[in-house]
Amino acid sequence: MKKGLFIAAAAVLLLAGCKNKNNDMENPFFSEWNTPYEIPNFYSISTEHYMPAFEEGMRRQKAEIDSIVNNPEAPTFENTVLALEYSGRLLNEVSAVFFNLSECENSPEMEAIAEEVTPLLSAHGDDIALNARLFARIKAVYDQRESLGLNAEQMRLVEKHYKDFVRGGANVPEEKQARFRELNEQIASLTLRFAQNVLKATNAYTKKLDDGTEVGLSLPSWEPFMQTCADRKLREELWHAYTDRCKEGEFDNTKIIDTLVNLRLERANILGFPTHADYVLDNCLAKTPQAVMHCLEDIWTPALKVAKQERDIYQQMLEKDEPGAKLQPWDWRYYAEKYRVEKYALDDAEVRPYFCLDSVREGAFMVANRLYGITFTERPDLPTYDREARCFEVKDGEETIGILYMDFHPRASKRSGAWMTEFRGQHRDLEGNNVIPIIQVVCNFTNPTADKPSLLNFDESETLFHEFGHALHGLLSKCTYPSLAGTNVPRDFVELPSQVMENWCRHPQVMKQYAKHYQTGEAIPDALIERIAAAQTYGQGFMTTELLAASILDMRYHTVSAPQHIDPLQFEEQAMNAIGLIPEIISRYRSPYFQHIFTTGYDAGYYSYTWTAILDADAFEAFAESGDLFNPELAAKFRHLLESGNTVEPMELYRAFRGKDPSPKALLKRKGML
Repeated sequence: MKKGLFIAAAAVLLLAGCKNKNNDMENPFFSEWNTPYEIPNFYSISTEHYMPAFEEGMRRQKAEIDSIVNNPEAPTFENTVLALEYSGRLLNEVSAVFFNLSECENSPEMEAIAEEVTPLLSAHGDDIALNARLFARIKAVYDQRESLGLNAEQMRLVEKHYKDFVRGGANVPEEKQARFRELNEQIASLTLRFAQNVLKATNAYTKKLDDGTEVGLSLPSWEPFMQTCADRKLREELWHAYTDRCKEGEFDNTKIIDTLVNLRLERANILGFPTHADYVLDNCLAKTPQAVMHCLEDIWTPALKVAKQERDIYQQMLEKDEPGAKLQPWDWRYYAEKYRVEKYALDDAEVRPYFCLDSVREGAFMVANRLYGITFTERPDLPTYDREARCFEVKDGEETIGILYMDFHPRASKRSGAWMTEFRGQHRDLEGNNVIPIIQVVCNFTNPTADKPSLLNFDESETLFHEFGHALHGLLSKCTYPSLAGTNVPRDFVELPSQVMENWCRHPQVMKQYAKHYQTGEAIPDALIERIAAAQTYGQGFMTTELLAASILDMRYHTVSAPQHIDPLQFEEQAMNAIGLIPEIISRYRSPYFQHIFTTGYDAGYYSYTWTAILDADAFEAFAESGDLFNPELAAKFRHLLESGNTVEPMELYRAFRGKDPSPKALLKRKGML
């Protein structure tokens, strides 16, 4: 998943430009990084540096905006749009470091800073987005854009900034602007509190087992336990510990959800949209909630049918173990794993030795090399923010095109899940020099032990390839303007580069090249590859149904069209009953810990995983049909898609690659649902 900068009105707070030097203070943010490739000097940054840097960054950008609006010359592309695009360098630099590290190096001090700075950033963003004089200059350029001799990327930039201002409230009537600002500030603060509650609730629980080991609520700990624990009562206890997080008590998120949904609706109404989903989707490929629901419903019916078949199988297995017992959600993973082992003779304990973390990572690097010719060289000499974060220099021939950080293991200071983000996005500076991206991939894979490296199951291997696909989108970017570069594309397109990489991870031909036994170095046997391949469609009823259920739950929250009191647990139950979700399965995320839609920017956007799954299956089908998984012509076309960022309409890029519109048939075929 891509994690964006946590900044209100982020569309106008962009990574770019030249930072002013200030040697009067010892704050490392106030001078150029004296490091290779101007990587942030993590070793010199302390928590006391952040607030002064935030305050100075906001002050500098305010001065830059004042300079734009007070310019006596008529508005032009250069003195207005370009000046705005390259404003805020310091603010975005400190924001990128702080908010990315708060996700993986959190502490009470970092939380306190986040709580203090979030409303300030929200107000600062609103000061820009609601600046009537600035918008007037942007609109003047927009209105005459056709006569300015702009190239295609410049035209795209003008249109983007104009639309961002409109979406940011530039047309909000003056009498409603104070309330609009208040809404933005409250929404920003609530999303921060939601995330902090989930992290604290997750870290607060551990269960000591009889053998002395402990189980926590992070997925690398919790899910293997649920798959292998034969004690049904213990499974039930751990199930409730996981799924009841944040629904009450010290870390209760239910009231936050109630408030957030209503605040988002009110803001959307002020902007002229009937629902928050309409507001969000207006800037996406899907465009409308109706289009989203149509897409989800096309997959829902076959997925639910398969899920019910899976349920019946597991019910029979449970009946043999406990006559008269009814299958419950805490039984599903246990019997699914048991059946998978029996049907495919496939046990995680047999699979993991061939998927050593280092081998899987090298497999991802190998695929990128064969497709795009790029190479990855570890650079332990470069600054890192944690001893577990590994740094790689990325080259295309002799040219360095990016820096990649990879941070793979759980820590108490790190939120759960997996994501890609950036400390700096690719762009060209005002002198036309290419500024290389600094990309970060963060996961939570099982830690190595004294006698074993980190060994992944196959799902985790796909996760690594997935996030690496996002990284390639950032690393291969060849754009001029930062706000159009890399992963700055619509939400329902951003998952294409990540999800398509999973196809190479799972393909037998590729697996043979990277899956090596961690002790013997022996390549994975053909028989095991065949069993893994045969098992690819296994469990798809459950996996697809829980994913779609979460996507539909997201849309239900954000298509609320009138203010109302929302009890999230009741709301969720009603939403799931309405679509016929069977009680043995729940939404992939229960509402009180559904961070995607209440924290990380996937509100009214969780459907995008399914939307882009259609694209990625269709895209990989092109390589499969060609008979060459590394077809040079197709690889060059797909690289062009990755390089182009948001400089071209995304579906135009896709059609240029594929030669046609995408079809859902490839996805249904891959899932065994045709």
